[in-house]
Amino acid sequence: MSRIPLVAPSDATGDSKRLLDQIQGAFGATPAMFRAVAHSPAALQALWSAFGALGGAASTIPARLGEQIAVAVADRNRCEYCLAAHTALGRKAGASSAEMAAAQAGESADPKTAAALRFALQLVEARGQVGDEDVRALRAAGFDDGQVVEIIAHVALNLFTNYVNVALDVPLDFPAVPLRAKG
Repeated sequence: MSRIPLVAPSDATGDSKRLLDQIQGAFGATPAMFRAVAHSPAALQALWSAFGALGGAASTIPARLGEQIAVAVADRNRCEYCLAAHTALGRKAGASSAEMAAAQAGESADPKTAAALRFALQLVEARGQVGDEDVRALRAAGFDDGQVVEIIAHVALNLFTNYVNVALDVPLDFPAVPLRAKG
């Protein structure tokens, strides 16, 4: 049970109502995480805008890679909600079950994806304290500077959602996926 009540879309007002309606339209449902965040219209706007920007036409990171980063970060932070949601979204973006399971462990058979996952997990583990060699490794794998920034943005967005879901104990509304990371 969530540590705060989830806002029912029918009970939402103002900006939260407008945003929850957009989320409902995009997903065909209103995921529990957004209903928890809807208590703060500002936080909900920030969250929804970040999802839209990083998943939109201006992004140069493919949706599949974004979802692979998300499951790696979710597993490292022991966020069952995000792991479940992004595993489902990754499959929808074209990744196989095996690719999503590998990404959850921070691995990929594709060298470019593997480099992105290593960097994302280094950001999480070192709390952003990466070195020149870490950024050089991304460039050597084929990422340009804009993509390096987008990978960091994906990690930051996922830290936000992981913290919301773990701190508020948001109930799953996606099929559960077992965590790999040790607590």
